[in-house]
This record gives sequence, structure tokens and C-alpha cells, in this order.
Amino acid sequence: MNEQYELTILMPCLNEAETLAACINKANTYLKESGVHGEVVVADNGSTDGSQKIAEEHGARVVNVPEKGYGAALIGGCNGARGKYVIMGDADDSYDFLHLAPFVEKLREGYDLVMGNRFKGGIEPGAMPPLHRYLGNPVLSFIARLFFPCKIGDYHCGLRGYNRESILKLGLVTTGMEYASEMVVKATLNHLKIAEVPTTLKKDGRSHAPHLRSWSDGWRHLKFLLMHSPNWLFMYPGLILFFLGLALTVVLSLGNIQIGSVGLGVHTLMYAAAAMMVGFNLVMFSLFVRSYASVTGFIPTESRLDKWLEETSTEKGVLLGIFLFLAGIAVTIVAFCIWGKTGFGGLSPESMMRITIPAMLLIVVGIEVVFGSFFIGILHIRHK
Repeated sequence: MNEQYELTILMPCLNEAETLAACINKANTYLKESGVHGEVVVADNGSTDGSQKIAEEHGARVVNVPEKGYGAALIGGCNGARGKYVIMGDADDSYDFLHLAPFVEKLREGYDLVMGNRFKGGIEPGAMPPLHRYLGNPVLSFIARLFFPCKIGDYHCGLRGYNRESILKLGLVTTGMEYASEMVVKATLNHLKIAEVPTTLKKDGRSHAPHLRSWSDGWRHLKFLLMHSPNWLFMYPGLILFFLGLALTVVLSLGNIQIGSVGLGVHTLMYAAAAMMVGFNLVMFSLFVRSYASVTGFIPTESRLDKWLEETSTEKGVLLGIFLFLAGIAVTIVAFCIWGKTGFGGLSPESMMRITIPAMLLIVVGIEVVFGSFFIGILHIRHK
């Protein structure tokens, strides 16, 4: 029977022979001096430099994770951990495994996730590249706080502790560096208790290049944040474009407007109509994602909008679409009658476009609402 521990200190590892022993020794020293009943686990991601042997010789348990990636290593290590709590940290000797008490204290208080904050604890000169320290990390952390209701100041700190059972229930799946964002985002969306404690960062002790790739991994973090926030990716930009386009379309359908020395006419009306259509499509994309999420559970669905989507029938959407379509046809008939009065001859393009463009918008939006309603209905079909 496997022995159970209060704490597992988990280190993802890929060819960290230069620093692994120092990290394990510090972790074991912390466990011994603090009296915490724990273990040190190295989640090896296919090292070829003898890291596995070094780990075992220094008292760590090795969990081999064949699937490549930072996230894959941590997921495999967490699955193999035997502690109630897990504190994860890189095996490059940049994090201080001797001072884990603040993390353990917060975990014992009942927090599900305890994040380290390197900006509050102190960053040694040269420990973090300027691009990461002054641009990448602050910008991505700001975007994450904007998209999700969490006040974490350092979203990408690699030293963090968590209640193993709580995190396993989140079903984390990303295998790359974006795993760091996934953990915080899903913990926030699922209303887990999150705390933050200061921690330090020093220059790592390895001679080879870091595994982190600034631009590609930064993009993966940003992409993850966007794909898990359909409101910010689709809904808000869509509403801005739609109502801006709608306002201009209504005003310019009545005649030209003059703003100082700038005159806006039918050409602006065309662009306003395009903005309105793009905005409408973005809003529809947001509804599609929300419907998909309600069935798959990839993000929690608890808002009024989600409940409205669940309760609104396909038939109601189809009827609304048909109404808009017929309204567009009616406006088109008006334009046709005006054309007929001229004997179906030449017309003033400017005056007719003020009628035909709104008619076209109503027809196209009506058709999209009809088929979009069917698509949302299909997304809500539940399978075994």
C-alpha cells in the first residue's frame, strides 16, 4: 500500500542534471526542518542526461511522463503524487524550496490554490529577462485579471501550491507552458479559494537555454485566455461593432451628415453596414461557444445569458429570423416600387442605397438568425 503524505513537492524535469540535486536537497531539508510529512517527486519528461538517477540517489521518487511538455509533466506528476497538498516548482534552482512555509500555511487554512508572487518577494538581477519582467508577464497577467475575476498579480509564477484533489477535479488538459494559465483560469471559473504569497526568484543554475520560448509560449498563454473568455473574444467586440454600425446605418439612411469639414454619405453607410454585420457575426460566435460550453463543460456556464440560451427554443429564434427576413423583403419591395415609378430605368445610386443597404442587412441578419438558431439547437443536443 502506498504511503500517504501531507505534502508532495513536485518538480517537472527535462535534462536538469546540473541543478536537480540542489533542488531536491533543499526540498528535503525543508521537509525535515519543518516537520511536514512529505515526499519529493520528480516528474521526468524524457531526460537523457541522467536526471532520473540523480533524483533517485538524492531521495526523490521519479514519475516518468512520456508525453512531452511542461503541462504534461506536471499533470503526470500530480496524478502520481501521494500528498494531500502539492507544491510545484521548476528544477532549475531558481525557486527557493527552503522556504515553503507560507504556501503550506495557506493550504492548511483551506485555500485550494496558493500562488507565489515573484514581484512582491523579490527578483534577483538577471533572474528574469527584461522582456518577461516588464512586458510579457505584466501584460498577460493584466489581461488575465481583466478577463477573469481573480486578483492574482503574478499569473505565471512557477512556484505554487494546491490541494491535489481540488485541482484534479478541474480536469486540466494543456500540455505546454499555458498549463500555468489553465490552472489559475479554471480554478477561478470554478470558484476555488485562491491566495497569493510573496516568493523569490533567483538566476537559474543551468548552463543550457531555458525551455521557455518567449514569443511562442507567450502566444499560447494569450490564446488560452482568449479561447476561455468568449465574452472578451467575441461578445464585447461584436456588440461595439454592431451598435456603432447600427447607429451610423440609421443616421446615414436618412441623409448625409457633416462633422466639421468631413462629410459622411453612402460610402460610409456601406462600411457601417459591414461593421454591423461583422459585429453581429461575432455575437453569434459568442452564443455558439456558450452553447458548446454548456454541453461539454470546458468552461462553467452560470450567467443569465447561458440560462437564457438553455431556455430559448430553436423555434423562437427561427421565428425572429423569419420576421427580420420578411422585414427586409418588405423594404426591398418599397425600393422595387420606387424603381417601377421610373419605368425601371436609371436611378440615383445614392438615394436608392439608403434603402437597399438596410434591406440587405435585414435579409442577411434574418437568414443568419434562422440557421444560427438551428446550430445552437444542435450544439445543445446531449450525447451519452
